[in-house]
Amino acid sequence: MAAQLAGPSGGSKYSIQQNASINVTPFVDVMLVLLIIFMVAAPLATVTVPLDLPPAVAPPTPSPSKPIWLSIQKNGDLHIGDFKTTIADMPADLAKQVGKRDPSKERIYIRADKDAYYGDFMRVMNTLQDNGYYSVALVGTDNS
Repeated sequence: MAAQLAGPSGGSKYSIQQNASINVTPFVDVMLVLLIIFMVAAPLATVTVPLDLPPAVAPPTPSPSKPIWLSIQKNGDLHIGDFKTTIADMPADLAKQVGKRDPSKERIYIRADKDAYYGDFMRVMNTLQDNGYYSVALVGTDNS
């Protein structure tokens, strides 16, 4: 805080008024010095050790398999993708979809109507596990 002696409003030469404005000159000086220090030090932070690095060649990864969607409707109808199936035919139909891939590593996405019976859902889950499909993902709607 600064003081103002004998301000412009007059008064005696011994009247002292307070000046509430902040003196930013020292602050600006310190900031400029810090700026110069960082500008000088920044190029020193880079690594200049010469190295002969090996090429970064990664083996090609196979494209992920097409996801398998299993849908349970309100009335209990079961669909694999767009094709209707039954709980008895589901293992054979899934085997056609999966092909020669390992069923234990396949992810099955289950979509069920919110009014579907829990028993229908559990029958589907038990049938999947009985046939070696252990990776199951449940799909819902995002209400955010």
